Amino acid sequence: MRAIMVMFDSLNRHMLPPYGGDWTHAPNFARLAERSTTFDTCYAGSMPCMPARREIHTGRHNFLHRSWGPLEPFDDSMPELLKQSGVYTHLVSDHPHYWEDGGATYHGRYNTWEFFRGQEGDPWKGQVADPEIPEDLKKIRFGAGYRQDWVNRPYMATEDRHPQTLTFDAGLEFLRTNQEADRWFVQIETFDPHEPFFSHQPYKDLYPHDYDGPHFDWPDYKRVTETPDQVEHGRFEYAALLSMCDHSLGRVLDTMDELGMWDDTLLVVCTDHGLLLGEKGWWGKSVQPWFNELVHLPLFAWDPRSATSGGERREALVQTIDLAPTFLEFFGVHRPEDMQGEPLPIGTNAPGREAGLFGIHGGHVNVTDGRYVYMRAPASPDNAPLFEHTLMPTHMRGRFTPDELADLELAEPFGFTKGVRTLRVPGRTLLNPYQHGTLLFDLETDPQQRTPLVDDEAELRMAALLVELLRANEAPPSQYQRLGLPAEGPVTETHLLVRLQRAQAERAAEPLPRAEDYPAGRYSLRTPLQALISDPVAVEVLRRHLPGVVDSELLQVLGPTPLIDVAAMAGAHFPAPRLRQVAEELANL
Repeated sequence: MRAIMVMFDSLNRHMLPPYGGDWTHAPNFARLAERSTTFDTCYAGSMPCMPARREIHTGRHNFLHRSWGPLEPFDDSMPELLKQSGVYTHLVSDHPHYWEDGGATYHGRYNTWEFFRGQEGDPWKGQVADPEIPEDLKKIRFGAGYRQDWVNRPYMATEDRHPQTLTFDAGLEFLRTNQEADRWFVQIETFDPHEPFFSHQPYKDLYPHDYDGPHFDWPDYKRVTETPDQVEHGRFEYAALLSMCDHSLGRVLDTMDELGMWDDTLLVVCTDHGLLLGEKGWWGKSVQPWFNELVHLPLFAWDPRSATSGGERREALVQTIDLAPTFLEFFGVHRPEDMQGEPLPIGTNAPGREAGLFGIHGGHVNVTDGRYVYMRAPASPDNAPLFEHTLMPTHMRGRFTPDELADLELAEPFGFTKGVRTLRVPGRTLLNPYQHGTLLFDLETDPQQRTPLVDDEAELRMAALLVELLRANEAPPSQYQRLGLPAEGPVTETHLLVRLQRAQAERAAEPLPRAEDYPAGRYSLRTPLQALISDPVAVEVLRRHLPGVVDSELLQVLGPTPLIDVAAMAGAHFPAPRLRQVAEELANL
């Protein structure tokens, strides 16, 4: 028995033909759905990239306890458990986060691994001179990654040198090399179609359109401020990369056909999360609530033991935590008690779980039963208390600073930490989710999640499901305090927040006016934040109308960003009336 997992990053379910996508070119996803079982109610769990991968390894949610980070010393890793049981495991990937501080413990769990360089500003090619960068709509440029991306691109000028292509080349080499061998697992994982949407001309030609604006294949995580033709162009750039992913998927399916692997090989095709491409007026992820475009995922699975299920669909509510148990069960490897997931119901119409939990550390904590989605915001504006529970104090691309660790404490063990006490460190978030309020959606009547409900009875039921899952996940006491929910006892009407936070939710949902709709002079909303702060008069305008912005630690990364784009990222932290006051006063300077 052998197993293949093909994983994409930021793969949008609603843009795939098996899920109703009617304008993208993705024939191999349609071909896959005809051969495999398609899951219609698959949800993400912990977001974004590395938290999702920790779930794939451990089969349990992790976002309640810590943010982006490595596998912990007490974590059970599915590939490692397979390896210890005599199943050969191999990883091929171009996903750069595996080789950063916040992901450095994942690839070592496999017998062997291969990595292909160049994605998303990967610090790959060394070039002292600045690269040529075209006029671009990207305004929020964290660190050196944006510059590095333009250093890397010339080294991927043809499709055969693209890291996605090299990743699938290596994956197919593994299949051919080991076609006669038994008991192996290979993970073929590409960073695409994650931004930047860098693809080659044959895929762009699938989406002809007239566009003569600035370069735009890397949207910022913020509200849409671009023109309709720019938004359309950005979506076509994503679609072109999606079609490249489809081509790579087709190469796997072709090889399985050629080598006769369908009779004894499990195939799972999945993603970690989606990406907003202008829907609901947003780009990206992580800075807005976790709408269905981000968390309602595509999932396809073929199990040779259930060959008659090919072409069937499943309504059961499944999640990312179910992947590890699926592979362990397939190879007959014992599942640790810590694992919360269950093997995917590939060959059966079993009902699945009653509700699924999902979210990001310090953000909304969300629950769905497949029909309703309940997004629980913090109960108070300070989004506190919030703690990291870890023995691996690293962020995405760096270690925790001495200042962050100055107030650390030792927490009591959780059931899943194998008797080990973790560090408890004060946590932080990029943006405060309180601004968006607590939201409740009925997907049956509002599948696009455009009209939040105020329904006390439905909220009470969903809040009770949420608390049940918090307790099952051993959520730390701080999470109950932060969310205003009971750690013990029943959820009652006194715990409801949708009606109480309705006004702030409506403010956060208001569209951001365009920059050209505001007055402009020597200074305007288009002026970089750092330039405004450097002017002694302009900085006082900001202090009066946007308190906290001047002293925010975000200035370290957002200083070169125009004020209007900072506002687009921060949402209701920059109310439209205050922005107008700022624009008018700046224009008069």
